[in-house]
Amino acid sequence: MDFHDRHVVVTGGTGALGTAIVGALLAAGAACHVPYLHQAEADRFPHRSNTRVKLIGDVELTEEAAVARLYDGIPTLWASIHLAGGFAAKTVTETGKRDLMQQLETNVVTCVLCSREAVKTMKRSGGGRVVNVAARPALEWRTGAGMTAYAASKAAVAAFSVALAEELAKDGVLVNAIAPSIMDTPANRQAMPKADFASWPKVEEVAQTVLFLASPDNKVTRGAVVPVYGRS
Repeated sequence: MDFHDRHVVVTGGTGALGTAIVGALLAAGAACHVPYLHQAEADRFPHRSNTRVKLIGDVELTEEAAVARLYDGIPTLWASIHLAGGFAAKTVTETGKRDLMQQLETNVVTCVLCSREAVKTMKRSGGGRVVNVAARPALEWRTGAGMTAYAASKAAVAAFSVALAEELAKDGVLVNAIAPSIMDTPANRQAMPKADFASWPKVEEVAQTVLFLASPDNKVTRGAVVPVYGRS
C-alpha cells in the first residue's frame, strides 16, 4: 500500500492504536497530521521527530471552529482516520445526563465534525478515504451491558459511517469504520490483569486493517463496519 505524497489526518493519533497507525502510514510513505489537546500527548509520542509528522496542538475536536481550522491547514487531503473518543463503563442507573452527553460528544460529535471537514477538502481534490472507529458493542448490542451510553454512542458512529458512505458514493470518497473488541494495550492490561491477553487483537494488526481501508488500494469497499476482534 503506497501512501507516498498523500496527506492523512489521524485524530487520537498519539494513543496506542494511533501510534501504530501513524507508524504504518509513515512506513508506507504518508505525511501525517496529528492533532492533540494536551502537551503531554505530544511529548510522549514516539513519532514526534519524524519530518513527515505534523503535530498540531490545542485542538478541541468537539468545537466546530477548531476542527475547521485543522482541516483548512491541509491543502490536499487523501484520508482522515478518526480514533479520538472516550470510554465509560457505567450501568444505566449510574449514568447521568452529563455522562451520556460526554460519550456523545467525545465519540459521535468528534467523528461527525471531522468527517464533515475532511469531506469538504476531499471533494475539492477529487476524492479520498474516511475511516471511523466504532466498537464491538456497536454491532453486538448485548456486549454493551454495563456501558450502555458508550454502546449507544458507538452504534451511532457505525450508523453515521454507513449512511455517509452512501451519501458520498458518487463523489470518490469511500467511508468505512472498524469495530474493535478489547485491544492489547498497556492500559487495558492494567485494567484487566487477569484477562487472556493473547486473544486480544494487537494494535499493529488492527492498524493494517485501517491502512487498507484508507489506502488507494481500496477501490470498492465502502459502508462497511469491519469487526477486528482477533480471537476474543
